Amino acid sequence: MKKRLKSWLIEQLLTRSVLINLFKTVHFFNCIVFLLKLLLMHFIPRGLLILILVTAYQKAAGQPDSLRRTTQAFVEAGALGKSGPAVPFWQRANQYGTVPLANSFVAVRAGISSDYRPGQNRQVDWGYGFDVVGNMGPIPANQQVFLPEAYIKARWRQLEIYVGRRKTIAGLVDTLLTSGAYAMSGNALPLPTIQIGTRGYVPLPFTKGAISINATFANAWFENVNRKVSNALMQQSTLYIRIGRPSGPVRLYGGINHQVTWNGYSPFIAPGVSNNGQLPSSFKAYLYAITALPYPNAAVDGNVTSFDETNRIGNHLGSLDLGAEFDVGDFTIFVYRQNPYDTGAIWYLTTIADGLNGLSIRRKSRGDSYISVDRALVEFLYTVDQGGNEFVIEDPQRRGKVDYFNNAQYIDGWTTRAHTIGTPFLTPEGDINPAIPYGPIVNNRVSMVHAGVNGRVGEKAVWLLKLSYSQNLGTYNAPLPGFPRQFSGLLKLSAPVQLPVVGLLHINATVATDQGALLPNSTGGYIGLRKDWSSGRQKTPVRKSQGGFSH
Repeated sequence: MKKRLKSWLIEQLLTRSVLINLFKTVHFFNCIVFLLKLLLMHFIPRGLLILILVTAYQKAAGQPDSLRRTTQAFVEAGALGKSGPAVPFWQRANQYGTVPLANSFVAVRAGISSDYRPGQNRQVDWGYGFDVVGNMGPIPANQQVFLPEAYIKARWRQLEIYVGRRKTIAGLVDTLLTSGAYAMSGNALPLPTIQIGTRGYVPLPFTKGAISINATFANAWFENVNRKVSNALMQQSTLYIRIGRPSGPVRLYGGINHQVTWNGYSPFIAPGVSNNGQLPSSFKAYLYAITALPYPNAAVDGNVTSFDETNRIGNHLGSLDLGAEFDVGDFTIFVYRQNPYDTGAIWYLTTIADGLNGLSIRRKSRGDSYISVDRALVEFLYTVDQGGNEFVIEDPQRRGKVDYFNNAQYIDGWTTRAHTIGTPFLTPEGDINPAIPYGPIVNNRVSMVHAGVNGRVGEKAVWLLKLSYSQNLGTYNAPLPGFPRQFSGLLKLSAPVQLPVVGLLHINATVATDQGALLPNSTGGYIGLRKDWSSGRQKTPVRKSQGGFSH
């Protein structure tokens, strides 16, 4: 029984066909494999390596195809060069914190993932994902290894739990072309997380599929390296409702995502907002933080200060979202609005002028022309108002000066590893001054228009264009001189190519530029080769991956 269980578990982690196909291309990827060996030996536990190697030779034979899970793997190697002092904005933004800010570099990426097995009758299942990125450049800051994904997940019916790092986005946006969701955009390295929630939208049984909910509850841990506040924790809750069946002509969306940073210690915090550097950390404080209950006192936690009593425990932020999706002929139209909040001002509508607005149009099937336009997006981000330039707590209509992504207690801002967790257009100090990479958010009053277009060239090549233009006012406390304007653009092309020995590869190339007075002027180019493998039955795309809409 133990041997059968061991064989079953090993087969689920990785099927032999993936590694056999991988080994067929080892001659072409000799240098890549050597580098990955070094990375894996230094950063991956030896036991996991042994398990992966053993798995290749212990696949259960004769298993019906309906029971096989899809295992996918990839390797990509590429290089980026640029003309200015920094990597252009759109070659590093929303890349989960894996692209260096400065200097040219060579990058190697490799990943493997296994999804749930197909079939509606299976109530319990599990899967995993692992993604490693290694960068090499001329300066020590570019010698980097990242794990943007390293997680294991399990499901029971429509409920799912996962543990580890996993790429996620919070809010209603077009995930392919967006400038970035307000609160969590995929711009920073994912935090180590434990999350439980629904698997996408789950119909309420008494509505015959007309009303569905999508909800998650997660706890995460910030790093301590290069942070002024140590041992900080993050809790995230999301709740979204869809009205309308997936196959219906109209689908309405509404919901909220809520993130709160709490716990921790810092010798750098002002005395009036901490207890000798200590911040509330008890279980009662946690309950106050996740529920955003007002008026905590010393009975809740001995580290509660007058700052907490007049506010709430922790730094709360997120967005209130509304959206609608329409099927019109051969097109799907998606309109959305994210209303940011960082204090209670949103409930008095004093910051209602601020928000992210988007319009996305997508063809249901690709166009007939040789160069087709299959998808287009326009977004407008506005965070200039912030309820006005004064904060008077006694007057709800004058609770302005919100200072998005900054906080008097959590002085690192809404960042991790020098990257903004939310929209990349709210700028940390390191983006403007690379010599100070771990500063707070210095530019959160932004007016920005963004456009994205995606399509095909011929039958198989895919192209994507992003263009963004912004005016940047800094913060109310420290305005940027002259309110600098900034243009950032990106053109991306991906095309398959068949080569001897290695077989089918994909060439990925990007060209990007920054021109303006906010970021250093720079133009950069990236080119890379990617090899993919897949075993088992192909994934059946869900609506989110088909449309690229994060609901």
